[in-house]
Amino acid sequence: MKKIYFLLLLSIIISCKDDKPKIIPAAKKAVPTIILTDERKVSIDTAKINSFKSETLKQFYNSSGNKTVWGNLKKRTYILSLLKNSEALGLNPDDYKSSKLEQLEKRIASLKDVDLATYDILLTYNFELYLTHLYKGKLDPKKLYTDWDLEEKKFDVNDALIKAFNNNKLDSIAENIQPKSAPYKELIKALEIINTFPDDSIGTIKSDTKITLKDTSSALINIKKTLLFWKDMSGKSDSLTKIYDEKTFEAVKKFQERHGLAADGVIGAGTISALNYSKERRKQQIIANLERWRWYTNDFSENYFIINIPDYSLNVVEMQDTTLVRNVVVGTSKRKTPIITSVLKSVVFNPTWTVPPTILKEDVVPAMKRNRNYLAKKNITIYDTAGKVVDPKAWNENKPGNYRYVQSPGYNNSLGVMKILFPNHHSVYLHDTNHRNYFGRSNRSLSSGCVRVENPLELAEHILDDSENYSKEKIDTIVASKKTMYTKITKKYALYQWYWTAWSKKNQLIFRADIYNLDSDLYAKLRD
Repeated sequence: MKKIYFLLLLSIIISCKDDKPKIIPAAKKAVPTIILTDERKVSIDTAKINSFKSETLKQFYNSSGNKTVWGNLKKRTYILSLLKNSEALGLNPDDYKSSKLEQLEKRIASLKDVDLATYDILLTYNFELYLTHLYKGKLDPKKLYTDWDLEEKKFDVNDALIKAFNNNKLDSIAENIQPKSAPYKELIKALEIINTFPDDSIGTIKSDTKITLKDTSSALINIKKTLLFWKDMSGKSDSLTKIYDEKTFEAVKKFQERHGLAADGVIGAGTISALNYSKERRKQQIIANLERWRWYTNDFSENYFIINIPDYSLNVVEMQDTTLVRNVVVGTSKRKTPIITSVLKSVVFNPTWTVPPTILKEDVVPAMKRNRNYLAKKNITIYDTAGKVVDPKAWNENKPGNYRYVQSPGYNNSLGVMKILFPNHHSVYLHDTNHRNYFGRSNRSLSSGCVRVENPLELAEHILDDSENYSKEKIDTIVASKKTMYTKITKKYALYQWYWTAWSKKNQLIFRADIYNLDSDLYAKLRD
């Protein structure tokens, strides 16, 4: 009997042990070994490596047995050249101790072992810092902004560096890790172009009134000098007049087009503001944009929507081909459109619109206090917490948050007749609008955060790509029904809702107004 009890107890203990999950330690990714050559090598004191407080640096020198690795003159020369010329990529050579490293290089033959070890560590540390900045930027957008939803870019700098080192391919590493997107390459080109311009010393242009063709204004002297400087106009600056002639008119239109302004030749406040940007300020703008592009993903989806917020544009790109371009309206500087990378999920025809808290507080409540029929005129119904309709006369203006405010579907709905949904933390989406005249404006920073799209039904037909169920005629019938209908988007489209204010095109500099005032502040932080 005792044997039976013993066996029973043993089986229980074994079964309990089996039920417990086995803890398997996380496997550390093996760092490849550095292949050292026969050049001068010295041992490095680990305390010196540890003083940099960099886990990456410790792992790097573990791979070399804590010996110096940069004995090869060709490899050192290449690194020093990259760091010295990092300004051509919008980076700051001072961030990588470029001058100090060059001084050490000049004295390398006479360096004692301990100084050679220090030089070796400094080369590695600063080169890895350079590569990291080149891959994912110097700053973290999540620490700068609350409305930038970008996934952090992971970068194994040791893996990239050691593989390039061992395979003698250091000369391609910097090129390989940079973004491959066309706007990034156009920005690098823009920086190259602007560096060809001389320093400018044109005075500030002041004009309180609009200047039109044939007008006479003293401001036109500096306007013409600026147009000559930026090569929007040809000629010499020693015979300029105060008359707004035809030649200047055409040059102004060219300048306006490059800056996303209405190319009508009328010199108003927007044009004056753009003309008053100095070369240095434009260069800083380009550098700020390069930093932003390094925050964005390098791996574009096969099909995607890309929205450039300051350009008020949406491009549909499929298999590397732009298939549709649309004008958009974006958020104001007070109610910014957030920066998002997401995936399109569904199209909603005839959407209802629930008034969001910000618009309720800032727009609806003040209007309702003035006129209780305000919401009824906009076809918006008030519901209480039980879902019952509330008469506007019975609405409690002291507790506006106790209600839901829902606008019925229709052509005049605030979302228009269609919206496109995608996962995000900001409750924003793409949609039609009842203010369709806004798309004709040059400044389209007018929404409450969502992106309004011009001719959205054509966009829906294109992305649903179903001639049987969602032809133009079928979509028109759905819209005419005024019934809300959700349709899943079966083709996978990524959404990139991003922000850039500078690039180049056909060797011309292109700029857009920095509608959210991000450029100057970002540049200042980059040079801190």
